[in-house]
Amino acid sequence: MRKYIFVLLCISPLISLAQSVDTIPLKTTYNYSISGQYQNGYVFPTNDFVRGGNAEKELINAFQTFSIRFSQQSYGKKPWEQIYNYPHWGMGLSVYDFYNPDEIGNPIALYGFFNAPFKRWDRSTFNYEIGFGATFNWKHFDPVSNRSNIAIGAGESFYIDAGLNLQYELTEHLDIETGFSLTHFSNGALKKPNFGLNTIAPKISVKYNFDERHDFIKHKIPEFQPEKEWLISAFIGGTNVIFDSVNVDIQEKYEGITFPVAGITTTLNWHICRMSKIGIGIAFTYNGSVNAQVVVDNNELEVTDDLFTDKIQISIFPSYEFVVNRFSLILQPAFYLYRKQLVNQTPVFHQRIGLKYHFTEDFFVGITLRDYEFHVSDFVEWNVGYSIKWK
Repeated sequence: MRKYIFVLLCISPLISLAQSVDTIPLKTTYNYSISGQYQNGYVFPTNDFVRGGNAEKELINAFQTFSIRFSQQSYGKKPWEQIYNYPHWGMGLSVYDFYNPDEIGNPIALYGFFNAPFKRWDRSTFNYEIGFGATFNWKHFDPVSNRSNIAIGAGESFYIDAGLNLQYELTEHLDIETGFSLTHFSNGALKKPNFGLNTIAPKISVKYNFDERHDFIKHKIPEFQPEKEWLISAFIGGTNVIFDSVNVDIQEKYEGITFPVAGITTTLNWHICRMSKIGIGIAFTYNGSVNAQVVVDNNELEVTDDLFTDKIQISIFPSYEFVVNRFSLILQPAFYLYRKQLVNQTPVFHQRIGLKYHFTEDFFVGITLRDYEFHVSDFVEWNVGYSIKWK
């Protein structure tokens, strides 16, 4: 679910640093674990398909999922692990049941996750968790055999998950975890119709740790030095458009046309603490789907030429980055400053959520999902960029 989940930005994960001293772990292990997880929850009524516009004429408002997850617990081998209060991370595999296998199928999600404590006690932790990945095995929209499923337009989709949980150490090797999470499934408008599925559910899991627990390593963390940075990046993408009014074969009609999207973004950031950056930015976008027109030629759709300037969009956004070592989670509520005025446009207020990875100190790559109304995808930006930093 692309809800903007704001964690406690700088304070809570640093509580454990108050008495930092250097220690040595009792033993060196790989700290691997395996867990089984179950969820049973609610599907938000964000489109006609789940509101009852399906073959069964029934609400699709519930789901369940079974997961198996492999993870590794950090113990402070690197200083950033201590700064984030000794998180754990790993890979998960989940099988979903929306109680409508004929129209939705039983999708399978493969994803990575990062789980870190707000607060750590003797045998328990209160944590936030973020997960990103891909989902397969959907029974997606088909204009002949599955016409009602306007939620999922392709057999694959992106997977975004965020939540809170409480973990308790039962024994030396066994943990139990309970909490909840919000999840969003969408293909980013790469294939329409694609209104997405959005869920919320409590969860419970049991985790087995292969190694014995040992003490955390504590480093002398140097004082943080705030800095500024200027980011500039270029992006490309695509968005699928279906022209309902054209008179062509139904399969050809709903194949639609994928239009190119490209642009440049620039952001000025203030790195206010180790795990948080705030800033303001502007995006210049060419969206080939804006005011696009087609003609029919031998039962095929042909795009007609139109003005390049009609497809230019300029938007401005405040920016927040949650920084984890070389990775960043980016949240940017945005507003269009300029675009051609058309009937039935997407809203002026839209949202950008993304991931960024610095493969060097200055160069980075990333992916950003642009959406509106907090649940409808507009398009996906694949970007590469450069940062300039100064104190």
